[in-house]
Amino acid sequence: MTSIQDISWINLLLSFTIIIIPLAGFWYYRVGLTKATLIAIARMTIQLSAVAIYLEYIFEKNNPFLNSAWVLIMILIGVFTTLKRSNLSIKIMAVPLIISAITSLLIVDAFFLGAIIRLPYVFESQYFIPISGMILGNAMNHNIVGLSAYFEGLSNNQNLYYFLLINGKNKKEAVNPFIVQAIRKALNPMIANTSVMGLISLPGMMTGQILGGNSPSTAIRYQIMIMLAIFTGCSINLMLSIILGNKTAFDKMDRISTSVLIKTKKR
Repeated sequence: MTSIQDISWINLLLSFTIIIIPLAGFWYYRVGLTKATLIAIARMTIQLSAVAIYLEYIFEKNNPFLNSAWVLIMILIGVFTTLKRSNLSIKIMAVPLIISAITSLLIVDAFFLGAIIRLPYVFESQYFIPISGMILGNAMNHNIVGLSAYFEGLSNNQNLYYFLLINGKNKKEAVNPFIVQAIRKALNPMIANTSVMGLISLPGMMTGQILGGNSPSTAIRYQIMIMLAIFTGCSINLMLSIILGNKTAFDKMDRISTSVLIKTKKR
């Protein structure tokens, strides 16, 4: 295997010029996404550059408390982004989602880093931070879809929920159709993507490892492990978010709390 080919700063700056092509298409069709695209790319560049500096320091120190603090920051950013994009109350839903994210991450990291990779030092920054980040990033995306579907479903179909309660169903049975719909809507795209992986696309981590000089065989084993970790982490996180969120989304009489759904109604 050859060593990875470095990219100079000049060539990196040159790579930005290709954005002219989609921007020209936006201008031609009057899509109106030019400003948003430029802002997104600028933010991405600044944020990744800052992260590179942080990670250099964190990787050098490789301290379990520092590594855990960084992952906790990622959890908080992911939770508040999820709540904002799902139009849910931060005051009511933040704690359930934080608990869900921490719990799912503890389960998945402990299993894969401790039992599968068998790291002598589970908080090894080279593994702990990137793998946790991939799990949290994917969980955030699927939580936004799932929680939006769940609470919007409850908000728009309250009559069905109360009908089920009146006709002898308990709360768990009454919310089950909404939970099923939310989980299917959130996880179906990931299941579809997983089923064609390797046929249509080469995943990012696998490509990165191959470019980094690892053999395709090693890269594939890591990619399979990561996909299992991501799917499990996303599933646990979403289901726990709904379960724990239900404790604050309903009052003592099992009525849907308007305080958690009010933002959804204003969409």
